[in-house]
Amino acid sequence: MSLLLRNRGSILLLMINIFIVFVGIGLVIPILPKYMDLLHITGGTIGLMVAAFSLSQLVFSPLAGRLSDKFGRKPIIIIGMLVFAVSEWMFGAANTVWLLFLARIIGGVGAALIMPAVLAYAADVTTRYERGQGMGYINAAITTGFIIGPGIGGLIAQFGVRVPFYCAAVAGLIAAIITFFLLPPPVKAEAEVENHDHVEEKESMPLWRQLALSVKEPYFVSLIIIFIASFGLANFETVFTLFVDDKFGFSTLDIAYIITFGSIAGAVVQATIFGQLLNKFGEYRVITICLLGAALFIVLTLFVHKYWLIFAVTFLVFLAMDILRPALGTLMSKMTTHQQGYVAGLNSAYTSLGNILGPIVAGALYDVNIDYPYWMAGAILFVCFLLALATGKKHLTAPQQSEIN
Repeated sequence: MSLLLRNRGSILLLMINIFIVFVGIGLVIPILPKYMDLLHITGGTIGLMVAAFSLSQLVFSPLAGRLSDKFGRKPIIIIGMLVFAVSEWMFGAANTVWLLFLARIIGGVGAALIMPAVLAYAADVTTRYERGQGMGYINAAITTGFIIGPGIGGLIAQFGVRVPFYCAAVAGLIAAIITFFLLPPPVKAEAEVENHDHVEEKESMPLWRQLALSVKEPYFVSLIIIFIASFGLANFETVFTLFVDDKFGFSTLDIAYIITFGSIAGAVVQATIFGQLLNKFGEYRVITICLLGAALFIVLTLFVHKYWLIFAVTFLVFLAMDILRPALGTLMSKMTTHQQGYVAGLNSAYTSLGNILGPIVAGALYDVNIDYPYWMAGAILFVCFLLALATGKKHLTAPQQSEIN
């Protein structure tokens, strides 16, 4: 019996946790235009609010990765779920802009705790060959959360724009309780062959030092691509709901339906053939194709006007994004065995850097011209595609031997 099958109960619990988190994150997407009207805020403020979440996630991610390596994945996941629940409740109850910002900052801390621990747990209990499939399951839960989140948000918001956040808070609390009682500590699937003193020395460094030294890591090019891709994708995602609301007059339910059905193919791919795609074609080909596809279809969004065409283009954008993210994460996880928490923390940190700058730029550009963020997103992702081509397979192919020192 494969290790993945043997640990399927644990993987399922991880999927439930990360699913709830991303449902909570996705809830806000169709409701953002309503919050803008309710609190009289601009696109620039929305961008800063999204960036605040990512900034706190960035600052806390390396520490969270170290904590999961030192104290174990399970307790960090539980604490992260509790912090997430608090942040969702605060966001729902907030009546002022500064409270919304505070709620998003706390939410970023919760995400920083949860993401590295969940990804590291999945890497711990799978072999290198099974890791693509294991990460595919986790990322399918992430994608499904994004799929269902906006739909749930759009439906529950009919009872009040704050109700979805209270529901997410309760779900996070229940998930933390279930995890406490049912999730076992991970048993590593592969031997640890790295020098522990060297690992601990790196993990004890402050964030700025880790980021500076990451240039020497074998996966640095992957980290740069993660940053650039996150920046470009954040430009698209931050203003998507505002864009279709202003340009086409879409309702909360319209936005929920587009995002829900536009992302569903990504979840299906991740849950079924994602592992096989990586094993057959390799991370390099999958990453480059997804970068190019995302860039082209984001720009095409500016030239479509009918509902079904908007649906189709958005469908393809989300499909490319939903394959790109786990492909990059899987590539990095294969480049180390013992430092899974540390590497996952760096992954989260570089993602957060892109998610900080992307929304700020997108919000500012949106207030000038609603088309500008999409032009920026397409250009940035195309540059990222060129970088992937320039670096080639040397830096975007996982090693086949034991461990990189």
